[in-house]
Amino acid sequence: MRTLTYAAAIREAHAQLLSTDSRVFVIGQGLWSPWYAGNTLKDLDIDYGADRVIDSPVSENATTGAAIGAAISGMRPIVFHPRMDFMLLAVDPIVNQAANWSYVFDGKAHVPIVIRSVINRRGEQGAQHSQALQAMYAHIPGLKVVMPSCAEDAKGLLIAASQDGNPVIYIDDRMLYEQSGVVPKEIYATPIGKAAIRRKGTDVSIVATSRMVVESIRAAELLSAEGIEVEVIDLRTIKPLDLETILNSVSKTSRLVVVDEAWKSGSVASEVSASVSEQGFDLLRAPIHRVCLGDCPAPSSKILEEAYYLTADDIIRAVRHCVGHETRFRKAA
Repeated sequence: MRTLTYAAAIREAHAQLLSTDSRVFVIGQGLWSPWYAGNTLKDLDIDYGADRVIDSPVSENATTGAAIGAAISGMRPIVFHPRMDFMLLAVDPIVNQAANWSYVFDGKAHVPIVIRSVINRRGEQGAQHSQALQAMYAHIPGLKVVMPSCAEDAKGLLIAASQDGNPVIYIDDRMLYEQSGVVPKEIYATPIGKAAIRRKGTDVSIVATSRMVVESIRAAELLSAEGIEVEVIDLRTIKPLDLETILNSVSKTSRLVVVDEAWKSGSVASEVSASVSEQGFDLLRAPIHRVCLGDCPAPSSKILEEAYYLTADDIIRAVRHCVGHETRFRKAA
C-alpha cells in the first residue's frame, strides 16, 4: 500500500481526470504557481497543455462565469480559487446561474462543474485571507459542498465531484497539504453525501469537518487515557448532510460535540446541531456542544492566531463539559 500527501493526492486526481475525460479542463488563478496552489497542480500544464490547464487573469467572476458556460455546453471544468475569500467575487454566477440552471430548465440542462476553493490560514494572513465560508454555500439549493480531511478523500471526492453532473463546491485546507495517508493508485470516487466514522467510541460522538477531523482524532486519543471513548465522524460532505450516520452514532453515545473551524453563528455546526435536536432530541443525555471560531475576523498577529484557531485542547474541553453535564431530558444509565 502506498502513501501520498494530501496535496499529491489532489494532483493525482486532476491528472487522472484530465487523462480519462477529454471534457475536463482546469482554469483559475495561479495554476502554474506553487505559491498559489502548493503542489496540488504541479506541472499539470506541462503534462496536459496550457489549453487544458489555463492560468487565468485576476478576474474571479469572469473566470467562473466562463467555466459555468463551458459546463452548460457539455464540458467538465474545474475552477480553482486559491483563496476562498476572493471566491466571493464569483458568488453571482455560482448562486444565480450554476445552482439554479437545472431547476430553471426543469432538469433538462445541467452544470457539471467543480468549483475548488482553498482555505488559507495562519502565517499572519489576517481577516481577508483566512475565511472558511462553507456554510454560506451549503445554504444554497442546487449546490453540493464537500470538504475532504484526508489524502484518500482529497482524491476520491474531487473525482466524484467531477463525475457528479451537478455543481459541486470542493473545499480543501492548505494546512492539510503535508498530511499523508494511504491512497489507491487507480481512479476511484468517494461517495458524495456519505460521512465516515474515523474512530469508534461509546461515550461521546464528535462530528467534525476538514482539518478539525485530524484535531478531533488527536483529542479522542488523549481522552481515551482518561477513560472517555469518543466516536469521531468525518462529515466529508457538508451538503447533502449524512444525518443518518450522525443519528446512529448519537443513539449509541447519547452525547454530541460538533467541531467546525468556522464562525459559530449560522455555521455547519449550527445546522448539524439543529438537525439532531429536531430528529433525535430524545437520544440526547446532555446539551449539544459546538466548537467553532469566535464570531470575529481572523487576527494578523501570530500570538493572537494561537488563541484564535482551534486545537485538540478546545475539543477536549468541550467533550469533558459534555460528559459532565447530565440533563433532565434523559437520566444517565
